Amino acid sequence: MDTTPENIQKQFGSELKQRREAAKLTQADVAEKAGVSVNYYARIERGEENPTLEKIQGIKKALGIKSKTIL
Repeated sequence: MDTTPENIQKQFGSELKQRREAAKLTQADVAEKAGVSVNYYARIERGEENPTLEKIQGIKKALGIKSKTIL
């Protein structure tokens, strides 16, 4: 398993995308609920951003999931 920071970000983003789609939410829905811009959230899903724990907490709440299931 590739544990480079870039790969970890991509895996994390992919997991968020799967959770969002399963919840039938748009990126805009999650971004609004999490208090971030849509562009920023989209970059997280693509693995282009390394969000802070504060941002992860907001996204986690927006998706209705527990930290241990995505970290």
